[in-house]
Amino acid sequence: MKWIDIPPVWLLAALIATWFIGEAQPFNLSLDFPLTQLLGGLLVGAGVILMALAAMEMRKGRTTIIPHSEAASLVTSGIFKRTRNPIYLGDAAILAGLALRWDAVLALVLVPVFVWIIERRFIIPEENMLRRKFRADFARYTQKTRRWL
Repeated sequence: MKWIDIPPVWLLAALIATWFIGEAQPFNLSLDFPLTQLLGGLLVGAGVILMALAAMEMRKGRTTIIPHSEAASLVTSGIFKRTRNPIYLGDAAILAGLALRWDAVLALVLVPVFVWIIERRFIIPEENMLRRKFRADFARYTQKTRRWL
Protein backbone atom coordinates (compact mmCIF):
# COMPACT_ATOMS: atom_id res chain seq x y z
CA MET A 1 0.00 0.00 0.00
CA LYS A 2 3.05 2.27 0.07
CA TRP A 3 2.47 3.09 -3.61
CA ILE A 4 -0.65 4.98 -2.56
CA ASP A 5 1.42 7.52 -0.61
CA ILE A 6 2.89 9.33 -3.61
CA PRO A 7 2.24 12.93 -4.69
CA PRO A 8 0.21 12.09 -7.83
CA VAL A 9 -2.30 10.19 -5.68
CA TRP A 10 -2.66 13.19 -3.36
CA LEU A 11 -3.09 15.46 -6.38
CA LEU A 12 -5.68 13.13 -7.90
CA ALA A 13 -7.64 13.07 -4.62
CA ALA A 14 -7.59 16.88 -4.45
CA LEU A 15 -8.67 17.11 -8.10
CA ILE A 16 -11.55 14.71 -7.55
CA ALA A 17 -12.68 16.74 -4.52
CA THR A 18 -12.34 19.93 -6.57
CA TRP A 19 -14.45 18.53 -9.39
CA PHE A 20 -17.18 17.42 -6.99
CA ILE A 21 -17.20 20.83 -5.31
CA GLY A 22 -17.51 22.46 -8.73
CA GLU A 23 -20.39 20.17 -9.66
CA ALA A 24 -22.22 20.74 -6.38
CA GLN A 25 -21.80 24.55 -6.53
CA PRO A 26 -22.23 25.05 -2.79
CA PHE A 27 -23.60 28.49 -1.90
CA ASN A 28 -23.90 29.25 -5.64
CA LEU A 29 -20.54 31.04 -5.63
CA SER A 30 -19.12 31.51 -9.09
CA LEU A 31 -16.05 32.93 -10.77
CA ASP A 32 -17.06 31.72 -14.22
CA PHE A 33 -15.74 34.60 -16.32
CA PRO A 34 -13.61 34.42 -19.48
CA LEU A 35 -10.66 35.95 -17.63
CA THR A 36 -10.92 33.35 -14.86
CA GLN A 37 -11.09 30.56 -17.44
CA LEU A 38 -7.96 31.97 -19.12
CA LEU A 39 -6.13 32.26 -15.81
CA GLY A 40 -7.10 28.68 -14.94
CA GLY A 41 -5.82 27.43 -18.28
CA LEU A 42 -2.57 29.36 -17.89
CA LEU A 43 -2.04 27.88 -14.41
CA VAL A 44 -2.61 24.34 -15.69
CA GLY A 45 -0.23 24.96 -18.60
CA ALA A 46 2.40 26.47 -16.32
CA GLY A 47 2.10 23.49 -13.98
CA VAL A 48 2.64 21.01 -16.78
CA ILE A 49 5.63 23.01 -18.09
CA LEU A 50 7.20 23.19 -14.62
CA MET A 51 6.86 19.42 -14.23
CA ALA A 52 8.33 18.72 -17.67
CA LEU A 53 11.29 21.08 -17.12
CA ALA A 54 11.99 19.48 -13.74
CA ALA A 55 11.79 15.95 -15.15
CA MET A 56 14.24 16.88 -17.93
CA GLU A 57 16.72 18.40 -15.46
CA MET A 58 16.50 15.38 -13.18
CA ARG A 59 17.07 13.08 -16.14
CA LYS A 60 20.12 15.15 -17.16
CA GLY A 61 21.35 14.84 -13.57
CA ARG A 62 20.75 11.08 -13.71
CA THR A 63 18.78 11.07 -10.51
CA THR A 64 15.41 9.76 -9.46
CA ILE A 65 12.09 11.55 -9.69
CA ILE A 66 10.51 9.06 -7.26
CA PRO A 67 9.72 10.55 -3.81
CA HIS A 68 11.41 8.95 -0.81
CA SER A 69 14.09 7.44 -3.07
CA GLU A 70 17.72 8.35 -2.59
CA ALA A 71 18.98 10.92 -5.07
CA ALA A 72 22.07 10.08 -7.10
CA SER A 73 22.90 13.75 -7.56
CA LEU A 74 21.81 17.17 -6.35
CA VAL A 75 20.11 18.95 -9.24
CA THR A 76 20.46 22.73 -8.96
CA SER A 77 20.40 23.70 -12.65
CA GLY A 78 17.60 24.78 -14.96
CA ILE A 79 14.25 25.28 -13.25
CA PHE A 80 15.83 24.15 -9.97
CA LYS A 81 17.68 27.50 -9.88
CA ARG A 82 14.30 29.19 -9.35
CA THR A 83 12.55 26.75 -7.02
CA ARG A 84 13.64 23.68 -5.09
CA ASN A 85 10.31 21.96 -5.78
CA PRO A 86 9.15 22.69 -9.32
CA ILE A 87 7.13 19.47 -9.61
CA TYR A 88 5.18 20.15 -6.41
CA LEU A 89 4.75 23.77 -7.46
CA GLY A 90 3.41 22.47 -10.77
CA ASP A 91 0.98 20.20 -8.90
CA ALA A 92 -0.33 23.18 -6.90
CA ALA A 93 -0.66 25.29 -10.07
CA ILE A 94 -2.63 22.53 -11.80
CA LEU A 95 -4.93 22.18 -8.80
CA ALA A 96 -5.57 25.94 -8.62
CA GLY A 97 -5.99 26.16 -12.39
CA LEU A 98 -8.53 23.36 -12.57
CA ALA A 99 -10.44 24.79 -9.60
CA LEU A 100 -10.80 27.98 -11.64
CA ARG A 101 -11.60 26.15 -14.90
CA TRP A 102 -14.23 24.02 -13.16
CA ASP A 103 -15.62 27.08 -11.34
CA ALA A 104 -15.05 25.38 -7.99
CA VAL A 105 -14.55 28.53 -5.92
CA LEU A 106 -14.72 26.79 -2.55
CA ALA A 107 -12.16 24.21 -3.73
CA LEU A 108 -9.50 26.93 -3.89
CA VAL A 109 -9.03 26.37 -0.14
CA LEU A 110 -7.75 22.90 -1.07
CA VAL A 111 -4.65 24.47 -2.66
CA PRO A 112 -2.99 25.56 0.62
CA VAL A 113 -4.15 22.32 2.27
CA PHE A 114 -2.56 20.32 -0.57
CA VAL A 115 0.67 22.36 -0.29
CA TRP A 116 0.77 21.75 3.47
CA ILE A 117 0.28 17.99 3.04
CA ILE A 118 2.92 17.76 0.29
CA GLU A 119 5.38 19.78 2.34
CA ARG A 120 4.96 17.60 5.45
CA ARG A 121 4.72 14.20 3.73
CA PHE A 122 7.27 14.65 0.95
CA ILE A 123 9.30 17.86 0.82
CA ILE A 124 10.63 17.91 4.39
CA PRO A 125 11.65 14.21 4.36
CA GLU A 126 13.22 14.61 0.89
CA GLU A 127 15.14 17.69 1.99
CA ASN A 128 16.36 15.86 5.09
CA MET A 129 17.72 13.05 2.89
CA LEU A 130 19.41 15.56 0.58
CA ARG A 131 20.83 17.43 3.60
CA ARG A 132 22.41 14.22 4.94
CA LYS A 133 23.80 13.13 1.58
CA PHE A 134 24.98 16.42 0.08
CA ARG A 135 25.68 18.39 3.28
CA ALA A 136 27.42 21.68 2.38
CA ASP A 137 26.23 21.65 -1.24
CA PHE A 138 22.62 21.31 -0.13
CA ALA A 139 23.07 24.00 2.54
CA ARG A 140 24.40 26.43 -0.10
CA TYR A 141 21.56 25.50 -2.43
CA THR A 142 18.90 26.19 0.22
CA GLN A 143 20.43 29.59 0.91
CA LYS A 144 20.26 30.53 -2.79
CA THR A 145 16.98 28.91 -3.81
CA ARG A 146 13.60 29.10 -2.11
CA ARG A 147 11.50 26.04 -1.38
CA TRP A 148 8.51 27.29 -3.40
CA LEU A 149 8.91 30.62 -5.22
